[in-house]
Amino acid sequence: MNPSEFDIRMMERALALAAEGTGVVSPNPLVGCVIVSESGEIVGEGTYTYEGVIHAEAKALAEAGTLARGGTAYVSLEPHAHHGKTPPCTEALILAGIRRVVAPIEDPNPLVSGTGFQMLRESGMEVVTGVLAKAGERINEKFRVWHREGRPFIHLKLAVSLDGRISVNGSVSTALTGDAARRRVQEFRHEHDAILVGSNTAVVDDPILTDRSGKLRRRPLVRVILDRRLRSHSGLRIVRTARDLPTLIFTELQNIDRAGELKDCGVEVVGIESGERGLLPMLAELKKREIQSVLVEGGTEVAGAFCDARLVDKLTLIAAPVVIGGSAAPNAIGGRGASTLTDAIQLNDIQIEQLDRDIEITGYPDIAHVPPGAGA
Repeated sequence: MNPSEFDIRMMERALALAAEGTGVVSPNPLVGCVIVSESGEIVGEGTYTYEGVIHAEAKALAEAGTLARGGTAYVSLEPHAHHGKTPPCTEALILAGIRRVVAPIEDPNPLVSGTGFQMLRESGMEVVTGVLAKAGERINEKFRVWHREGRPFIHLKLAVSLDGRISVNGSVSTALTGDAARRRVQEFRHEHDAILVGSNTAVVDDPILTDRSGKLRRRPLVRVILDRRLRSHSGLRIVRTARDLPTLIFTELQNIDRAGELKDCGVEVVGIESGERGLLPMLAELKKREIQSVLVEGGTEVAGAFCDARLVDKLTLIAAPVVIGGSAAPNAIGGRGASTLTDAIQLNDIQIEQLDRDIEITGYPDIAHVPPGAGA
């Protein structure tokens, strides 16, 4: 059955409320709830925030009071049915006398998936699913990968020239994009738990890698350098600020004995295997620290390693209207690359947006076209 225009509008509102939790709920999901009375009026709204440990449904029901009885709850994610830090939201909806629940998708958390909807139906409640399902999946894309893949969500972002270069050569810091694009990057940083670059980016660009969006976040952005040869040194800004902002350096195991100076500066240095084999252990280590998502900002070899291993969940290229050319200018994505077009990463759900003179292109790798053995 096709949803009504009213159901769609209310679900859009629930998703907008969920988005208000960006930066303050990880590693939990983004959830918003709208309660509509039997007469068709919005009587309660709620957004989940981690620190309050009050779920969106509970907030909306408290605001609605007795007007919730006989009404409809529009929730951006399946209500949970298990006892955690709070009682089950399904129980609260039932006790409030809600007649109907509308949601886009099941919760990917195996503790919840399907059981919330089942409990509501068993109570006699009407449950409608699939309303704005794609939007529901997108808003909790990080949470979905966290549970289904057992690792952080990886968003690869690269600023490139029109001919796919990231700088004039490998040893010169090159700012390609304009102010609007740089503001967008800060928005990306705010959405993620960690930011990752390679050693060449760390040494050549000397970035500080902070969230300068000005928006509230529950935890500081964790700064990560993938530095296999341990080129990082105490003069880098990211190292000098490591006592104030969490900073991790992943390097090959044989380099750990040389990491004393970095550790003295407050950097946490972790040993991993060489090559692609080290990426999954690195992501496992980040997951242990409840890092749900990682924004990978380059450079060439890091981008290539993640692409070769098929560990990219979302890809954004911000293209500046310049052509660099030349054999010395590094390409955006290194590594082995594809040997045939069949092996190339195929992108779905392409979004294109103008950012002043720059163009942002975002897409999602098609897992149906992942070559056998990739990422193993």
